[in-house]
Amino acid sequence: MSKILFVLTGADHWTLADGTKHPTGFWAEEAVAPYEAFTAAGHEIVVATPRGVVPTVDKGSLAPEFNGGQEGADRIAAALDSFTQLKSPIRLEDVRLDEYDAVFYPGGHGPMEDLAVDATSGKLLVDALDSGKPVAVVCHGPAALLAATHADGTNAFAGYKVAAFTDAEETQGGLADRAKWLLESRLVEAGVDVQVGEPWVPKVVVDRNVVTGQNPASSAPLAAEVLKKLA
Repeated sequence: MSKILFVLTGADHWTLADGTKHPTGFWAEEAVAPYEAFTAAGHEIVVATPRGVVPTVDKGSLAPEFNGGQEGADRIAAALDSFTQLKSPIRLEDVRLDEYDAVFYPGGHGPMEDLAVDATSGKLLVDALDSGKPVAVVCHGPAALLAATHADGTNAFAGYKVAAFTDAEETQGGLADRAKWLLESRLVEAGVDVQVGEPWVPKVVVDRNVVTGQNPASSAPLAAEVLKKLA
């Protein structure tokens, strides 16, 4: 059995270019699908957030239209309720990486607000990358990679092939023209090699110990790749 650290956003909003606070948090499917896959395989999950705040689920991620209908929405809500670790996260600042076998970051727009500039999270990602342990990140979760910098300012993930929520998807989602910055563009500026797939279609990229997924639909396939690395 392995012990997997889930690092979730502590933000409940994303500040847009005009100062508007867009309600958000983490995206339900992106936390639930890997949680179910990992626990079914017998692995232990620990949730951490900045300052140990209880993470907020993006209400939109519970809607029927994002879960294949009402039945899917009911299932994701029930699965979220059973994910009890979400209700008592540890402080990200207290995490000891040597206690974990893998690190996973789900998305939602929340990471764009806090994890993208969180130095504690950034150091954790640098250390996890250097350790060779699986580092898995999905959708907007790769915003956290922006804080993973070396002392000279270069990004630790520069040159790595990754998948992340694309500018096209942000545009189709209706928020691109209101955002301060776009994830794909900012990652490319940091030297990360973003592999762009079709919008909303599952896409997982594995580069060394880094496993990344483009969008919510990529969550379950990403979890499967992580399980291969832990086997």
